[in-house]
Amino acid sequence: MKNKAGAMEMSVGTIVTIVLLVTMLILGVVLIKNIFFSATSVVDLTNEQLRSEVNKLFSEDSKIAIYPSTKLVEIKQDAINGVGVGVKNLLSGSSLETIFSYEVIVSDLDLATKCNGITEEEVLGWISAGKAEKDILIPSGGYSAQMIRFEIPVGAPLCTIRFRVNVYAGENPYDSASFDIKVKAK
Repeated sequence: MKNKAGAMEMSVGTIVTIVLLVTMLILGVVLIKNIFFSATSVVDLTNEQLRSEVNKLFSEDSKIAIYPSTKLVEIKQDAINGVGVGVKNLLSGSSLETIFSYEVIVSDLDLATKCNGITEEEVLGWISAGKAEKDILIPSGGYSAQMIRFEIPVGAPLCTIRFRVNVYAGENPYDSASFDIKVKAK
């Protein structure tokens, strides 16, 4: 009788341990999923959150920061997502605010070959907001964060396209940076 009670205690203890381990495993997977997917949707960030995230990406001498730091955003067809662009005023000899501007261009030279004949104009049409911005006042040593929103239409080719952000200080070229948009199936 004692052996049966001991066996029963051991099996209940084993079942409880297995249930706890499975629960911890599920919680761990959910936590990791949340960590990886929370940084992929720029559209959900408020302006203040975007400024904070972009500020973390600036090194001492970088003039432009792209968020997410991987410089790759995956967007499904018929979905909206974006890229954060930060510009830091590192002009020497200027203690006042400087007027900056930027424009987004497609920098893939073989776009038509790589993406089933799509044109540069069609790709630029995916940008719903933030394609270009003028009159951005940035004090010396300060920075500004902007969001470029993309709306990928259904039927867009499934490929990766490189974009370039050209930044100007007044009329003069200041710096540029690139990022990639990967179009995924709906």
